[in-house]
Amino acid sequence: MNLKTDKVGIIGSGSWATALAKILLENVNEINWYFRKQSTIETFKKNKHNPRYLHEVEFDTSKINFSDDINYIIAHSDILIIAVPSAFLPTVLADVKDLSGKYILSGVKGIVTEENLLVAEYLQKYFNVDHDRIGVLAGPCHAEEVAREKLSYLTVACTTEEKAMKFTQLIECDYIYTSASDDIWGTEYSAVLKNIIAIAAGIAHGQRFGDNFHAVLVSRAIQEIKRFVDQVHPIDRDIKAPAYLGDLMVTAYSQFSRNRTFGSMIGKGYSVKAAQLELNMVAEGYYASKSIHQINKKHQVDMPICEAVYQILYDKVPPHKVFAELTPKLC
Repeated sequence: MNLKTDKVGIIGSGSWATALAKILLENVNEINWYFRKQSTIETFKKNKHNPRYLHEVEFDTSKINFSDDINYIIAHSDILIIAVPSAFLPTVLADVKDLSGKYILSGVKGIVTEENLLVAEYLQKYFNVDHDRIGVLAGPCHAEEVAREKLSYLTVACTTEEKAMKFTQLIECDYIYTSASDDIWGTEYSAVLKNIIAIAAGIAHGQRFGDNFHAVLVSRAIQEIKRFVDQVHPIDRDIKAPAYLGDLMVTAYSQFSRNRTFGSMIGKGYSVKAAQLELNMVAEGYYASKSIHQINKKHQVDMPICEAVYQILYDKVPPHKVFAELTPKLC
């Protein structure tokens, strides 16, 4: 991997992909960028910003090679940044012919729900991408704050810290600090779980629980995350690190958290469908809740908060009844 010679491509056109494009152009001369619709590309070129997300970020489009042909972007890129909702990943990659020889940095903050696979697992199973060529991007970091160049911290996880350090060169700049990790599975699962917890925090907000309860909920949630990741991938990790606790906190508390917003709607009485329509963005935690519920049938980890969210979203148990049973378990 060599920033001076390697060409970088982005697959994804949402807010996170747009934020990553902004960061990448701090370090590379040009990028290749895949958009599904040519009409969106034309509007982007005309207005110098993504027509749907982060309008305040203005791009020098002479540094962007746009295409609605995903295989063209892949063929002309050595490093690929994937930033699409996990539920849509199989559809987005359905026509991809070959990923061999590519380095891939995943900004997908979720799980591929059809088979309950982490993104790294999915890429290896269907495209034979070796784990040594995959990096996982972890927060805490919201696209909206990147757009405003608010100081943020990102972690890149690979099979070794040395490999992760190579990826960090792509995204480190004046307003982005980076760290490297060798916990590729733990950071991916933690990113999945924190979205579920953020829905729980939002439900609590919608049900008018106070700050005291939220603090207990989040503190118990990080213990829940630790129990799960230690079970599925037992290595020495500091669960208080930004990629775990930090990412959980910002997702559970931030005004920009779509999962928290989605949960708040559910807590106020919205149906799942109504909340999804109102949000008009993907709340990854909704899909993750079902996947983790199914995965945990094998591991049998004590996960009362995640199970509470599943009961509300999928068993359609009223939030007030579920939380009446959950609250004593948080003592």
